[in-house]
Amino acid sequence: MPAPGPHTRNVREDRMIKSELVLKIAEQNPHLYQRDVETLVNAILDTIADALARGDRVELRGFGAFSVKRRDARRGRNPRTGAAVAVSEKAIPVFKTGKEMRQRLNAAGIGESHAAASN
Repeated sequence: MPAPGPHTRNVREDRMIKSELVLKIAEQNPHLYQRDVETLVNAILDTIADALARGDRVELRGFGAFSVKRRDARRGRNPRTGAAVAVSEKAIPVFKTGKEMRQRLNAAGIGESHAAASN
């Protein structure tokens, strides 16, 4: 078996990539072609990304809100040499879960196994 590289993905049940999302939606909607589901998923994600690029906030009721947070320029340090370096201003995408999503996750006990393992 080859050693894991930068493009090797560990298959884990606690992660879902876009192609798996498309497959799951297509399975749940047999009247839709998989290529049409993929087109819809890409359109939704592109629309969210375009709105964030404009600096807009995207709110999906019950799911959450995407927004952009600005990080000011600052002086940082090169961790290898300790030399001071200029770090430019950045735009960071932020996601905040909605109330219904938090309630659903808490009711399902999501995250409890990770919290117990760290204690």
